[in-house]
Amino acid sequence: MFTDKRNILQLAALLRAHGVGKVVLCPGSRDIPIVQTLLNSGHMDCYAMTDERSAGFFALGLALHEGVPVAVCCTSGTALLNLHPAVAEAYYQQVPLVVISADRPSAWIGQMDGQTLPQPGVFSSLVKRSVHLPEVHTAEDEWYCNRLANEALLELTHHGMGPVHINVPVSEPFFQLPVHALLTVRVIHRYTDLGQLAPDGASLSAHFNRYHRRMAVVGQTAPTVQADAAVAGRLSGQMVWIAEQLGRHAVPGHSVAKIDRLLASVDEAEMEALRPQLLITYGGHVVSKRLKQFLRKHPPVEHWHVAADGAVVDLYGCLTTVIEMAPADFLAQLASLSEGNIAVYSRQWEVKEAALAPAVFAYSEMQVVGKVLQALPVPSVLHLANSSVVRYAQMFDLPEGVEVLANRGTSGIEGSLSTAVGYAAVSEKLNFVFIGDLSFFYDMNALWNGYCGNNLRILVLNNGGGEIFHSLPGLELSPEARRYVAGTHAATAKAWAVDRGFDYVPVYDEATLLAALPAFADSRCGQRPMLLEAFTDAEMDANLLKKYYQNLKL
Repeated sequence: MFTDKRNILQLAALLRAHGVGKVVLCPGSRDIPIVQTLLNSGHMDCYAMTDERSAGFFALGLALHEGVPVAVCCTSGTALLNLHPAVAEAYYQQVPLVVISADRPSAWIGQMDGQTLPQPGVFSSLVKRSVHLPEVHTAEDEWYCNRLANEALLELTHHGMGPVHINVPVSEPFFQLPVHALLTVRVIHRYTDLGQLAPDGASLSAHFNRYHRRMAVVGQTAPTVQADAAVAGRLSGQMVWIAEQLGRHAVPGHSVAKIDRLLASVDEAEMEALRPQLLITYGGHVVSKRLKQFLRKHPPVEHWHVAADGAVVDLYGCLTTVIEMAPADFLAQLASLSEGNIAVYSRQWEVKEAALAPAVFAYSEMQVVGKVLQALPVPSVLHLANSSVVRYAQMFDLPEGVEVLANRGTSGIEGSLSTAVGYAAVSEKLNFVFIGDLSFFYDMNALWNGYCGNNLRILVLNNGGGEIFHSLPGLELSPEARRYVAGTHAATAKAWAVDRGFDYVPVYDEATLLAALPAFADSRCGQRPMLLEAFTDAEMDANLLKKYYQNLKL
């Protein structure tokens, strides 16, 4: 009945789920498994056309008459190029046309194999979305294939209508039809209002109210985005709010912030008991790797991602719903539609967080970060560099009134210092920068630009290289390899800081740290910017951190 190629099975099932009921099929060999699967599916009206150029326009006519998406399928090679005129017409007429192209495996493109050319992206700017489905060999391949096909089909009618291109590589053998039923696949839906009806006939607000274990994860959010007080009063007990320091200001009510420490303290049975039924996400990146692993291993029944652009973001591998709304508008609408207060689940998380012992360390990078965080004046701005620093900061409480920023868009080490200096140059507040040695030296020209004011305080954590590489599970580095992988060095920031007009303060132990803190965290701007350089031992830092997380489970 159907091919055993799972990328084709995913596509066939999703075409049905997204309401594509007509397809124009063109002859060829590489598209045989696609043609036979669609032909045998029972939910597609199929039309046979030999000339691809004519087939594309024929499909266009079907779509114009029906007012719904129509597909056209062709084999590999130049057959696809003959659809180009129809695709261009569909783009400018805003007609929802699904172009499905069979392809040779990527390894054979450009190797003089027959009917091969680079097919992914061949229509360039004349389609709303172009995806290249992977051949499925692993569970991750299947998730990726499902997500890509959903993304393309959702885009057919997103912000106006238009064509999309789905390229499907097919390896031999592909003539067999050993599968007797289409897959039951995950279908991602997009909504713009909580009153809209889901496929089961219930509104999204009804879906929200049917679940009693609700979780909201708030990623990085601009400091200018603040939670509405009225919304906070209505929603504070409706779900557990998970927010790291980069997003806590956008949470209506109390949030669980020490998520890494909390999840490290519970066993597998407790994790299963903490599994949410409904997960709602908004904002940008999340730092905690443990949170990502928890939600991927213990997925909710439904995952709603809220974003003003309606983008498909499937960080936890269980996305079911995209809600195209500004998060503030979504929360306001949700507050007016939610029923009752079910704080049992949120209290379950809050009690576990409250039971955590304070994060206490001997002299190390972690101690330095914790001590300086606790001493920050209010109001002030905290800039966190990537890699270890931003992770350490999540372990400690932060005074209310401290804005937190970090370059988490791509999480690279370059540019953290330059971004902070630029922000501080137009800020009236004290700006503190926490940065590791490699990040600092990589971006040290940030201090060369002449815009470093006396409201700038920089904490450099110098342990002679990339400390994070000492704490990666399973990584063993020889002394020679460490030089190349961890970027070991013997440099200090002193000469550069002094040359650039900074007050320079070195720290070597807890005593010198405590002695330096009053001046570094003084709420008054001094005469010059200040740089505090804390020297620690990388291996000791890693061992202390590892021991701390081990003790959380005891």
